[in-house]
Amino acid sequence: MFNSLTGIITGKFPKQVFIDTNGVEWDLCVPDSNLDMLPPVGNEAKVFTWLQHTDQLMALYGFASAEERSVFLDLLKVDGVGPKGAVKIMSAVSSARLMDVLEKGDLEMLEKIPGVGKKTAGKMMLTLKGKLKISEENSSVIRLSSASPYSDVVTSLASMGYDKRLVEQKVAQLIEVLTNEPDFAGKSQKEREDILFRRVIVELA
Repeated sequence: MFNSLTGIITGKFPKQVFIDTNGVEWDLCVPDSNLDMLPPVGNEAKVFTWLQHTDQLMALYGFASAEERSVFLDLLKVDGVGPKGAVKIMSAVSSARLMDVLEKGDLEMLEKIPGVGKKTAGKMMLTLKGKLKISEENSSVIRLSSASPYSDVVTSLASMGYDKRLVEQKVAQLIEVLTNEPDFAGKSQKEREDILFRRVIVELA
């Protein structure tokens, strides 16, 4: 029924996005990993959607790309995983990381993902191994160039155990916001790195 919505983001919260399309404000449930891929509040964005319609409720789910939505739909194929469960899984781990864990057959790691557990991990491995495909070229993720003066921030956070892909996304997004703030621009490189480092940790917490 709905393939996507294009409008201005008016609110971003954990697992939730508000987007205004010509005066109609939509409330979408969005995985936290996808939330990080979308532009800041006040910017235009295209959000791919999936509608859950039952006798009891109607809920609209949003995703940063058609591929991320496909991962969500693949998760729904796993017995016992519903829309809320799929969002919880995608909020805890990036699609690329999930694919990597499945391809390696790493059941122990899969079981540690919030919302999975031992029983569901086995079902996910059986249903999805070898079937999740993420195209880096077509991804709508905001990425940080390896030549960025803030690449050391990414390296430091990745060494602390944070998902490097998510860190790159968050750093790139924060740079877009912070560079427009005079207080940040007037700092030394080391001070800017420290500010960015702390902000990313807060955002990923």
